Amino acid sequence: MAQGPWLVVGLGNPGPQYAGNRHNVGAMVLDELARRCGQSFAGASGPLGRRPQALTADVRLGVLPGGAPGPRALLVRPTTYMNVSGGPVGALARYHGVDVAQVLVVHDELDLPFATVRLKRGGGEGGHNGLRDITRALGTKDYLRVRVGIGRPPGRQDPADFVLKDFTSAERADLGWLLDRAADAVEAIVTQGLEPAQQEFHAPS
Repeated sequence: MAQGPWLVVGLGNPGPQYAGNRHNVGAMVLDELARRCGQSFAGASGPLGRRPQALTADVRLGVLPGGAPGPRALLVRPTTYMNVSGGPVGALARYHGVDVAQVLVVHDELDLPFATVRLKRGGGEGGHNGLRDITRALGTKDYLRVRVGIGRPPGRQDPADFVLKDFTSAERADLGWLLDRAADAVEAIVTQGLEPAQQEFHAPS
C-alpha cells in the first residue's frame, strides 16, 4: 500500500440551508472524521497564495496494526457547489502531490438503500454531478469512493428535489450510526486497503 498523503473528500453544498440535506452526507462524514481526530477545518493552502475553494484538516486517520497512528490524510470539504467540486479537488491533489490511487471521495448514493455503505474504486458516476466534475478534473474515474446510501425518493418525487431535502425524523434516528459506519469505512480503506475493507463492510449483517 502506498504511504503518501491521502486526500479524503466529503461532498456537499455550502451554506447552512443545505447542511442537513441528504446530498450533504459526505460532508457530514468528514465532520465526524475531523471530530475523531480532534481537528477543525480551515481554509486550504494553495500555490502562490491562491487558495482552493475548500476547507481542509490535516490529520492521521485510524490506527495501524500494532497501535501506531494511521497514515496522514488531508480531509477536504469543497466550499463550491456540488456540481463544481472538481476544481478544488484537482488543485489540492496537484499541490500536495497526491496520486489518484489515494484520492477517496465520500458521497451520497441514491442507488443504495438508506444506511447502506459500499466501497469501490472507479466505475460510473450514476448521474452524480459532483463525481462527474471530479472525474473531469482528475482526468480519470479511478479514484476511491465511499458510497453512503440515501435511498430512492418515494413515489414520483424528482430525485433532484429529494437529495436537497433534509433527512426525515425516522432517518435522523439512524443518521449518527450511518455517519459512524461511513467514517469507519474510510479509516479501514486507508489503514487496510480497499479489498479487506470491502470484505468487512460488504459482508451481510
